[in-house]
Amino acid sequence: MKRIALILTVVALAACGADGPPMTPSANVGLSVGSNGVSTGASVGASNGTFSVGVGF
Repeated sequence: MKRIALILTVVALAACGADGPPMTPSANVGLSVGSNGVSTGASVGASNGTFSVGVGF
């Protein structure tokens, strides 16, 4: 129970920007049509100007 409370506290502090600038979310969805058919792609991420993290699929 203490571990869950600690994790929630850290997440709440990070979400409100108490430890620095808040993270700005970003998302991208793509659709392309070519000779091989239709393909899709998507990516999500977050950035605070100095540090960014993301994942694409």
